[in-house]
Amino acid sequence: MLCKSAAFYLNCTCYPIGCCAPDQTALSIMSGRGKKVVAAAAKTKSSVSGSARAGLQFPVGRIARLLRKGNYAQRIGSGAAVYLSAVLEYLCAEVLELSGNASKDNKKQRITPRHIQLAVRNDEELNTLLGAVTISEGGVLPNIQAQLLPKRTKAPREDNSSKDVQSQEF
Repeated sequence: MLCKSAAFYLNCTCYPIGCCAPDQTALSIMSGRGKKVVAAAAKTKSSVSGSARAGLQFPVGRIARLLRKGNYAQRIGSGAAVYLSAVLEYLCAEVLELSGNASKDNKKQRITPRHIQLAVRNDEELNTLLGAVTISEGGVLPNIQAQLLPKRTKAPREDNSSKDVQSQEF
């Protein structure tokens, strides 16, 4: 039997506490002798970070603080920090994905600066963005000029069908 009155929710015997109504304002607290039902006066509202509100991993609040302290402008809009942290998160995810692929190509489990260097320099857009950046311990791209490579000679093709097959009689 379902409970129908709001006053009956606290003393409901047909369902355990908390199952009768989703908007119920009763909390169950365990004490040493059993359960006690305490009516909650007001629900506390927990604070939600700007990163969680925007659905980002990068810190929106920290970037907003750094924008204000950096004297880039007299006034900084609230959307500027969200936008900048979204751009930084996207760039970081892009570099991490490409460098992870480079590390897998080299059969390594750990991303090293060499893998980041290979990922950035082999990607056209990231290379233009980070063209003036020197990555420490990154090394150089493997590149051998065509004129230094040995010249290829064309070997005659051997077709088995055109050769005369001779018997091995002596």
